[in-house]
Amino acid sequence: MSVRYPGVAYSVTIRTEYGNKPGMLGKVTSAIGDVGGDITAVDIIESSRDSIVRDITVNARDVAHGQQVVARVRALPDVKVLNVSDPTFLLHFRGKLEVHSKSPLKTRSDLSMAYTPGVARVCMAIYDDPDAVWNLTIKGNSVAVVSDGTAVLGLGDIGPAAAMPVMEGKAMLFKELGGVDAWPICLATKDPDEIVDTVKRIAPTFGGINLEDISAPRCFYIEERLREELDIPVFHDDQHGTAVVTLAGLINALKLVNKRIENLKCVLVGTGAGGIATTKLLMEAGLRNIIGCDRTGVLHRGRDYGDNDAKRWFADNTNPDDFRGTLLEAMEGADFFLGLSGPGVLTPEHIKVMNRDAIVFAMANPDPEIFPEEAEPYVKVMATGRSDYPNQINNALCFPGFFRGLLDSRARTVNTEMKLAAAHAIASSVPASQLTEEYIVPNVFDRNVARAVAREVAAAAQRTGVAQRARRRRTAAFSSTR
Repeated sequence: MSVRYPGVAYSVTIRTEYGNKPGMLGKVTSAIGDVGGDITAVDIIESSRDSIVRDITVNARDVAHGQQVVARVRALPDVKVLNVSDPTFLLHFRGKLEVHSKSPLKTRSDLSMAYTPGVARVCMAIYDDPDAVWNLTIKGNSVAVVSDGTAVLGLGDIGPAAAMPVMEGKAMLFKELGGVDAWPICLATKDPDEIVDTVKRIAPTFGGINLEDISAPRCFYIEERLREELDIPVFHDDQHGTAVVTLAGLINALKLVNKRIENLKCVLVGTGAGGIATTKLLMEAGLRNIIGCDRTGVLHRGRDYGDNDAKRWFADNTNPDDFRGTLLEAMEGADFFLGLSGPGVLTPEHIKVMNRDAIVFAMANPDPEIFPEEAEPYVKVMATGRSDYPNQINNALCFPGFFRGLLDSRARTVNTEMKLAAAHAIASSVPASQLTEEYIVPNVFDRNVARAVAREVAAAAQRTGVAQRARRRRTAAFSSTR
């Protein structure tokens, strides 16, 4: 197995103290290098004639490797480790979000307009014209990020409190990339009907609902009911965001291998929410031959799926030859592997039997089905869901711009046309002159991506008749500009 590269997600900062004499820093850095640590920063904290205190920040491969680096430094004679900190944990200290007022509140006049008595006039304006809530409150630019913590990243059912850091991060991306104000809402219930009822009760505050990290098959029921019962769009990002960015990456990967989507053989591992939604969108885009696998094995028409209607749909609509073999046998002659499952599912032996110019999207997080170092000798295009490798198939390429487009068009719902439009917008954000095996999707921080997605989603909403953007209206109190 190839050695994985150290990354910033597992970095440690080691505060060291040692004699202020030549060669001591070299001893410390050499020790770190001996165990494969990647030093990214060396900072002087204190210095005197006799001693010096330095912070040394080191990228590691994983938590255990970080501990190994620290142990190696501790073992050095004449070097004292004063403290070890984790930059990732420090970034999360006391949360990653805070609220800022858009208008200053410094005088009695400010208070009179922002709160009582002036606010009463605005309340009555909304009472008289309920549609005015979109312009006179935060509703028109706000999204609820709702989770019950049952399917967080690749960590599983860790509960609502432990899910909060992910939801906060999601809200950061909404704001930074799409200019959307998002609120993390983690619910202390796993009951689907209770989740639906809770979201319905808070819905008047928001212009859209982003469901997140809710386990399958419950997530399908929750989304379906909310879409039926709310007049604002409901978007389960683990399903539809994953589908959109996967299709975007595949569109560009196919340009590099000179293959057509309708001619591909695809093997999918992971037939949960993301896998099934992605399958549906890929089929809308023309993919026909898909073989899906879960923990039990290949999904085929002879299996008993109990009350899991989603997997029954998958078995009925994919695997056209009703293949019933092993994963290794399924991989023979495959053009495209899509992983939405967990770590270590594939070995190089699985990749070696794929078709020429194979495409591998190993997207499990935080650790993929196979690491690029293992797969790259046998594939043409390799992608993961991680930010420390090329070709990060990241939902952040989709949801900020997608919701920007939904809010701008005041869409009632989300439809397939919007998702296809978003995928093509993301793919088109990589100029043809820059398209390479290591650059099939744009950078997450490219602000043009969210703008392009928002524009195309809003246009699709208009074309399909689900846009509700209000006409310009004028009242004595307010002139609408959006």
